[in-house]
Amino acid sequence: MEEFISSEFFKWGVMPLIIFAARIIDVSLGTTRIIMVSKGHKQLAMIIGFFEVILWLVVAGQVLQSVDNIVYILAYAGGFAAGSYIGITLDEKMAMGKISVRMITSKDPAPFLELLTENGFGYTYFDAKGSRGPAYLVYSIMHRKKYKEYEILAKQFDPKSFVAVEDTKAVREGIFHPVDEQKLNIRKLSPTRKSK
Repeated sequence: MEEFISSEFFKWGVMPLIIFAARIIDVSLGTTRIIMVSKGHKQLAMIIGFFEVILWLVVAGQVLQSVDNIVYILAYAGGFAAGSYIGITLDEKMAMGKISVRMITSKDPAPFLELLTENGFGYTYFDAKGSRGPAYLVYSIMHRKKYKEYEILAKQFDPKSFVAVEDTKAVREGIFHPVDEQKLNIRKLSPTRKSK
């Protein structure tokens, strides 16, 4: 009787949790692998893919052997959904690679450009013409980990500026500050200062 209860507990309680957890890991690895491929990290993508497939075969094999067990199917599907979310969250936390950022503003960008230079950001800017009149385009490429700092400076300078961010697969030369944390210098754009 005890053996029956323990086997049923394993079948309906433990095994679905194992399937759910393994599927989360499997899909998180898959999402990370795709991101690594898009960023050009071939070797890392290959290693991740190796473990991803092994885990998928083990989990899928278990579910296919018990395809009539609805709890296994729900655990498998739930793990897939959770794994997708976790994989994307992990990518955001790792913040690997570089991004290109385009900011379009109607304000004279001179004070903002000074601030970017002081905080180690490289940039190129252009005079432009928008649908509502004169505009300025400030173009920067940076480590993804530095974007939050850039965003703070951009919002303080012009909260209504248009900002577009894209992944950049490869860059050569340019100005890139170290990824190490440093104190953000925002003294030039205090609320009392008026833009030109």
